[in-house]
Amino acid sequence: MVKPFDEQTGIIRITSGYTGGHKENPTYREVCSETTGHREAVEIIYDPALFPYEKLVELFWTQIDPTDAGGQFFDRGESYKAAIYFHDEEQKRIAMASRQELEQSGRFNAPIVTDIFEAKPFYEAEIEHQDYYKKHPIRYNAYHQGSGRAGFIKKYNQRSL
Repeated sequence: MVKPFDEQTGIIRITSGYTGGHKENPTYREVCSETTGHREAVEIIYDPALFPYEKLVELFWTQIDPTDAGGQFFDRGESYKAAIYFHDEEQKRIAMASRQELEQSGRFNAPIVTDIFEAKPFYEAEIEHQDYYKKHPIRYNAYHQGSGRAGFIKKYNQRSL
């Protein structure tokens, strides 16, 4: 989820990590064990004058399968389920309205199941998980294609970043 946001004007920093669970400072292995309650997530620091929250949410929807309740593409389990996290009531309103608009658009033949949660503490992932697409472009691109994500994005959004 880092790459689509990384080159956008107004995005200051993107950090891979974990949020939503009960364990402080979890590791990748712990999160993937499904015992921490955390999900993989990215923290995006942005300039709202250049890239408002609405645009963050809009770009997010184009990168996921919002009808998949079991994870995302090859990544299965609770820790891989997509979610939007909000920090205040305005962000919550924007996220909820956006999900409702997507549901009513008829773009998908199944219900939109992506969760919207109040943000909880965010824990930065280990260094090897930061900027993965830059460090391992061949693996990243192979996964992007092989997992079905690229094809899904092309089919439903006509936008693959």
